[in-house]
Amino acid sequence: MPQVRRAAPGGGGQQPAEPPLPPELSPRGNVPRPSPSYDDYGGQGGDGYNTGQVYGGGRGPGGPGGGGGGRRGRGGRAGGPVNWKRRITVGLVTLVVLLLAVGIGTYFWADGKLKREVDLSKVEDRPTGGKGTNYLIVGSDSREGMSAEDKKKLHTGSAEGRRTDSMILLHVGENGNTMVSLPRDSWVTIPAFTGSSSGNRIPASQNKLNASYSSEGPQLLARTIEYNTGLKIDHYAEIGFDGFAKIVDGVGGVEIDIPQDMKDKKSGNDLKKGKQTLDGQQALGFVRQRYGLAGGDLDRTKNQQKFLSALANKAASPGTVMNPFKLYPMMGAGLDSLIVDKDMSLWDLKDMFFAMKSVSGGEGKQMNMPVSNPGLSTPKGSAIQWDMPKVKQLVSELKNDEKVTVSSN
Repeated sequence: MPQVRRAAPGGGGQQPAEPPLPPELSPRGNVPRPSPSYDDYGGQGGDGYNTGQVYGGGRGPGGPGGGGGGRRGRGGRAGGPVNWKRRITVGLVTLVVLLLAVGIGTYFWADGKLKREVDLSKVEDRPTGGKGTNYLIVGSDSREGMSAEDKKKLHTGSAEGRRTDSMILLHVGENGNTMVSLPRDSWVTIPAFTGSSSGNRIPASQNKLNASYSSEGPQLLARTIEYNTGLKIDHYAEIGFDGFAKIVDGVGGVEIDIPQDMKDKKSGNDLKKGKQTLDGQQALGFVRQRYGLAGGDLDRTKNQQKFLSALANKAASPGTVMNPFKLYPMMGAGLDSLIVDKDMSLWDLKDMFFAMKSVSGGEGKQMNMPVSNPGLSTPKGSAIQWDMPKVKQLVSELKNDEKVTVSSN
């Protein structure tokens, strides 16, 4: 093989160009090689090493920080810093969507459980409406769906049908909310009505308020209250014995300050004076007891208001609303046994509970219907006579949504 002779210094001869290596033979693949020098390739005097190769931590094209492979620099996907702002945004959006889905699902679940059975539009000769919203809240002695064991445990007896154990007018307005208890033994005029079964016209009569509910149910009760007060009822809500006890148990019991030692065989009540937390069975006995109380039915209505306000306060508290293990059992128990009017929405129900909570928090007023004679003698036995001048003033203040100045006796 002929030797390539170097040109002599200062000579005019020209060295032939060395042909470039093909890419596949390049030490760095397709990385351009530097121009070869005169001793790149071993002739007779060469050392056989290629000075263009990188064998260490140089900063050439193949070294760290170069344009070759390995970890990528700042902002790269493989080795750059994590984009926390983007991750947090995606997480928050996902959480909001999840909460909306749960909220919408809960709304339709709860709305489907409401028993809208009372049609207030069929109530006859209704008074004109006023400012604010008036709820009629009824606690009935309905034993529907209760087993024999439940009746024994709750001391309810086994009477058929349903009667009212409590009736409360709740006015919700701009000048404070007011709860007015209507004693079931109130002596009132039951206006003329058409019997739902017979279709016959029943003339007006004097009787206890509870009799209107016993004979024709919620619609005649609403008509009787409207007739005797002149106050229009916007919404109706009723709950029976079993549902009431389950709601109390669903929120984990309700703390109440018992005003005196209470013991009653009929209601199963056996409580000591002072603050304590009542379970469903104890709470039912507390709101039902009327015998052994100095004021009889009037004292019972005060206890009912007191407990319902405390129950609403517990049910609407963050500890219940934000805890699904309390919220869903409470809602399930209450909605399964709650009877409302056909126009009652979940929002109306929410407003009713929060209004009751505000009353218990001192932002409203609790009272009995003003009474002039708590022991009126009637053909139907002892009854309660309202103080009509005070009743008219109370109704006027509620109807005009004014601050209530009337007090009960």
